[in-house]
Amino acid sequence: MLKPKKKITKKEIKEDRLVTTYFEARSWMDANRRLVGYIVGIPVLLVVVLFLWNLNLRESNEKGMAKLAKVTSYYDQGRYDEAINGAPQEGVIQGLAAIVNEHGNTDAGQIAKLYLANCYFAKSDYQKALEHYIDAELDDKMLAASALAGAAACHEAMNRHEEAAVLFEKAASKNMTGLQAPENLHHAALNYALSGKKERAVELLKKLKKEFPESTLARDVDRYLVQYGV
Repeated sequence: MLKPKKKITKKEIKEDRLVTTYFEARSWMDANRRLVGYIVGIPVLLVVVLFLWNLNLRESNEKGMAKLAKVTSYYDQGRYDEAINGAPQEGVIQGLAAIVNEHGNTDAGQIAKLYLANCYFAKSDYQKALEHYIDAELDDKMLAASALAGAAACHEAMNRHEEAAVLFEKAASKNMTGLQAPENLHHAALNYALSGKKERAVELLKKLKKEFPESTLARDVDRYLVQYGV
């Protein structure tokens, strides 16, 4: 009787890649032993391993970006199932889930994770969306703030208003620009109010009005302050 195949974890895949990189480095050192002999005081093997590892990451990132470019059109059209799973019948073999699985340790994989979370949110699968928003590691401040706001919106949709408020406030502080912060401060204040923390809601509304007086949301601040008894 055939034994079921063991599922390979992401950790095992990464370890396997690292082992492969190590032996590539050893082969390079064996072929360049004389050159290595001239270098003193540097952990050469580690340097070569890191170089090859970064090279593999760059190649993986480029492949991931190319795949991501093919999938985002489905996302833009609201075809979320195809965006998640791909559309083999249209020549798109890998969707966002596969890109995250294969290139998750690259920038492309992290951006794909944000798109994937957005897809699940659009499909009202808030718990799965929340997991991907929280798991996304994005260096860009705007994208990082978007991931935090997405996680906050998931909590809000599940009526967990205090958790939503904390994350919306964190998203605002992550990128204090007129493009994102006013909306995140606004949502943070509303969720604090819904969770019974009206004093904190008032503080954030005043902050919104003071720091972003030209934003359209600042115009509603006075109405909310009256509503909250200020």
